[in-house]
Amino acid sequence: MNVAVDMLEQADAAFAHALAEALDIREHETGDHSKRVACHTLVLARCFINDPHRLRHIYWGALLHDIGKIGVSDAILLKHGKLSEDEWDEMRTHPEKGHHIVAQIPGMVEVAEIVLCHEERFDGSGYPRGLKGEQICLGARLFALIDTLDAITSDRPYRKAASFDTARDEIVRMSGTQFDPLAVQAFIAEEATLREMVEAKCMQPHDSAITLINYGRSRT
Repeated sequence: MNVAVDMLEQADAAFAHALAEALDIREHETGDHSKRVACHTLVLARCFINDPHRLRHIYWGALLHDIGKIGVSDAILLKHGKLSEDEWDEMRTHPEKGHHIVAQIPGMVEVAEIVLCHEERFDGSGYPRGLKGEQICLGARLFALIDTLDAITSDRPYRKAASFDTARDEIVRMSGTQFDPLAVQAFIAEEATLREMVEAKCMQPHDSAITLINYGRSRT
């Protein structure tokens, strides 16, 4: 029975990674953005959670955060110039579209909630529901910080990547507004690990927890 469960979990993980990779390719992302932010979010999540099942779901929620962009037109998603207000209105539908996709998968309630909440901000100024503080699920609060870290420290068509220190200063500055102060505290506590991963563009720290996430439940 355990073998069958492990095989199903491995299949689920492989399918989630394939979906995320397909979206990264569509958005012309390089360097496995979705996998990278998922692994980095896991570093923070382990400061708060020990349960492997919940860690796995937070990983998947971060991995699939933008899956709803499948429902956004190429003309908007791949546009290089500034989006019009109508275009932004369509872009802002992607969390709800992603939630609709993921919520149909049995046992993925927390994953779907992370997808729905990943554009929310701690001060309530995010979307789609304008949630504030702990109304936003923990996984999404942690992901929001990591997504900003990855955005600042990655090359973009219009600018080169900034340093980890630049990202750190911005994240600390936005504590209590864009980011949960507890998430910022965890980021500072795990700075050495995250700095190493970011500077190496590394998806997998030398940590057995990643093996747990990628290959199902631990074998004892």
